[in-house]
Amino acid sequence: MRKPITATISAVLLAAIASFAAGGARMKVTSSAFREGESIPSKFTCDGGNTSPPLQIGDVPSGAKSVVLIADDPDAPGGLFTHWLVWNIPPQASSIPEGSAPKGLHGTNDFGKSGYGAPCPPSGMHRYYFRVFALDRELDLPSGAKRRQLDAAMRGHVIAEGELIGRYARKK
Repeated sequence: MRKPITATISAVLLAAIASFAAGGARMKVTSSAFREGESIPSKFTCDGGNTSPPLQIGDVPSGAKSVVLIADDPDAPGGLFTHWLVWNIPPQASSIPEGSAPKGLHGTNDFGKSGYGAPCPPSGMHRYYFRVFALDRELDLPSGAKRRQLDAAMRGHVIAEGELIGRYARKK
């Protein structure tokens, strides 16, 4: 019974985030490490160095006051699993180098830690979404906040969004 409820909650959260963007403005998110829909190299996973991949962010609207980065896995057994939360990233930040974090405030991921938590699926192939959101303001949210708090703070302030999807399955 818990799995259908968790899946429903995850779907509602994803739909709510998607509905935040006013006017459907799109940003670009790319990585020199993998392309859209391709496998994430193991060096950026728990089987490698647990290092964050390089990300490039483009088409940030000129009216943006800050950017949010969220990395998550909708295929986790318990439902949506958050790997990385950063907000109040300067809108001029166009790249995040490999193994580094953007300037901004860092939240608590679902590993219970701050910073990047690498993909580490317990079984099968999982999708990992690297999402960016341009906001019309900086968020008044303390460092260490959790995903639910970030989602609530973003509501009504997203002016554009973009995503990059990578896949990963552990080798046995």
